[in-house]
Amino acid sequence: MLTTTQRKTAQSILNLFETSEVQGDYGKVTLIAGDTGHLSFGRSQTTLGSGNLHTLLQRYCANAGARFGARLAVYLPRFEARDITLDHDPKLHNLLRASADDPVMRDTQDSFFDEFYWQPAARAAERTGIACALGVALVYDGHVHGSWGKIRDLANAEVGQVTRAGEQRWLQTYVATRQHWLATSSRSDLRATVYRMEAFQRIIDQGYWGLELPLVVRDKEISLATLNATPPGCYDGPQPGTRPLALQSPMLRGLDVRLLQLGLSDQGMDIKADGIYGQTCLRRIKEYQAAHDMPVTGVADAALIARLVS
Repeated sequence: MLTTTQRKTAQSILNLFETSEVQGDYGKVTLIAGDTGHLSFGRSQTTLGSGNLHTLLQRYCANAGARFGARLAVYLPRFEARDITLDHDPKLHNLLRASADDPVMRDTQDSFFDEFYWQPAARAAERTGIACALGVALVYDGHVHGSWGKIRDLANAEVGQVTRAGEQRWLQTYVATRQHWLATSSRSDLRATVYRMEAFQRIIDQGYWGLELPLVVRDKEISLATLNATPPGCYDGPQPGTRPLALQSPMLRGLDVRLLQLGLSDQGMDIKADGIYGQTCLRRIKEYQAAHDMPVTGVADAALIARLVS
């Protein structure tokens, strides 16, 4: 049995692989050229192509407390049909980014990824005879990234099963086998992920079979402090209309900025709803003001925010 901290550490390693954040980036929207999964979203980047993104969003929309549930529900039939035109729908992408500010979405993602990836990986590790935290993390990576069974069988063919080879020797073989498989793949998107096994090999070289903290993975610190921090890029305030929004230094960040950007996106403007009031946000506000015969100040006051934020 892994401790709670070991489980969170194993999951954080995958978070770093998927979104470059220890806590995971709950609002991460990604589209990688050549990726058969197409649009991917969330802390562990579930995909349109697999059908799992539809399942995740369906669960979120079914929660009566979901802030963006009604707006995302409109897209559910297209997600169910795995409509790849969603890959290039900027309004949808901004809506997904904004949904990460909703605690209901974050809780939905946590339970979803636990059920669909972590629990099956933990059961597979137990069946295989893998007990150490690093080993379970490797099995989890195989379930999230894919082809766990294929590489397991290749490792078994080389050194025998875990009970015969010994856990640490078998895991070292698995890492080397998977690294070679990724590096020689015909798919460029898979070749680009060989860093995953390089990171695990470094942990093995250091002897951290129990994933003892603190760890540095992909140049990021995994510690009790970072494991329990607020997820990056998620905002719970300020509420829209409680302050004017304008370009300043340091730049304004928050829920009100994100919802303002989402409103501009709904108007058909080219803007990324990242919750940061930068130069692009300034330009779009000025464009909106000019188009609606308003003073072109670049400042969003309470009246303008109310007009744009539904």
